[in-house]
Amino acid sequence: MFRSIQKLVLLLVAVVLSTGYLLAENGGLPPKKTIRVLMVGGGSSHDFDRWYKQEDVATLEKGGLAKVTYTSDPASILSQLPETDVLFLANNQPIADEATRKAIFAFADAGKGMILAHPAIWYNWKDWPEYNAKLVGGGSRGHDKYGPFDVTITNKKHPLTKGIPATFHLDDELYYFKTDPAATPIEILATGKATTSENTYPSLFIVKYPKGRIVGIALGHDAASHTIEPYKTMIRNAVQWAAGGSAGAGAGAGASSVD
Repeated sequence: MFRSIQKLVLLLVAVVLSTGYLLAENGGLPPKKTIRVLMVGGGSSHDFDRWYKQEDVATLEKGGLAKVTYTSDPASILSQLPETDVLFLANNQPIADEATRKAIFAFADAGKGMILAHPAIWYNWKDWPEYNAKLVGGGSRGHDKYGPFDVTITNKKHPLTKGIPATFHLDDELYYFKTDPAATPIEILATGKATTSENTYPSLFIVKYPKGRIVGIALGHDAASHTIEPYKTMIRNAVQWAAGGSAGAGAGAGASSVD
């Protein structure tokens, strides 16, 4: 009997000590919930498996921030959305199924988070104009020749830009992202400047969708973006904010809207 009580006491002590260790590791706060991310890739003009499936998944899973499920099959989106906190669209291949399209909008309407990556902010689908109009707030139909340009943070106070240098340099495709006056407005948090003109274009922005948290990231063609710290910090911040975590300050909070 005494030995049983002794074992129980030792077990309780071990639980208390392990809990205290975890609290200390997290600054006195309980361990954060791992964010469930569904990342969708696939299509043309990009090495989706190398830079999204391999590089970005590793970046997001580092330190237990997220558990990422990657798929290059749009048909699998529908069944996986119920177990997803953040939908990370990095594809330019079609999402043709009508039920899946409706489910994506329902996901956003439920207040869930979305990340729209480099390939997914193009005008990819003529038969799905609602995607660009409501979820993207516009889109790209062209870009500078691949090469060097500077990205400048335009709102240093927003959680999405935390830890990102005020200006950084990279080689990438500078997307000519343009807003649609009839579409959902966006908030620009960072811009890229063209080398051939004085024009600047959104590099990081929030789509002011009424219910969900949506982040657009125009950077991300290949290694020159996916492997640098500013980009890695950007996508980690984006997932945290979209999930409504500590990186968030409320949907639509941040810079002035662009109509």
